[in-house]
Amino acid sequence: MTSLRPAALSAMRGFGIVAVALLTQACDDDADDGGPDSPSTATVAFAYLAATSIDPAVQIAFPACVAGAGRTHIHPSWQGFVRIDMTPVGADRWEISLNDVPANEFVRIRISDPNVCAENPTGAATQNGFANDVELTQVVDTPGNGIEPGLGFSVAPDGTVTP
Repeated sequence: MTSLRPAALSAMRGFGIVAVALLTQACDDDADDGGPDSPSTATVAFAYLAATSIDPAVQIAFPACVAGAGRTHIHPSWQGFVRIDMTPVGADRWEISLNDVPANEFVRIRISDPNVCAENPTGAATQNGFANDVELTQVVDTPGNGIEPGLGFSVAPDGTVTP
């Protein structure tokens, strides 16, 4: 049996370490190498054009819905439909910007507005929603109190929205 010299043994160990490192990197599905399969996100500025105060007539007629909807907010699909309050801007506009919207994927949002309780028993809005100044027109199902209507779209890495 042939014994390896210390220099050869050290070289083999170095080769083994490099090989394992390369294999680990090649097999890492989460590695962001900038290739076509890399995860990508975009920033989207959402606007919802609607009154920023609750209509007293709606509050009187639909008190349970108004209480359930609370402050106008958004539920994004890529965040598990968690509630995120929107910010009122003036008397007729709500806004929020999210910087983690998956690019090149169809995503959904639900906007909940207590004033919409007069039209929808859960306050889910399907009109007047915008993403990066593009009106969202595709009505989709979202989870909530049962199935609730929402809006669907996709966004490119550069922020271009397709409703």
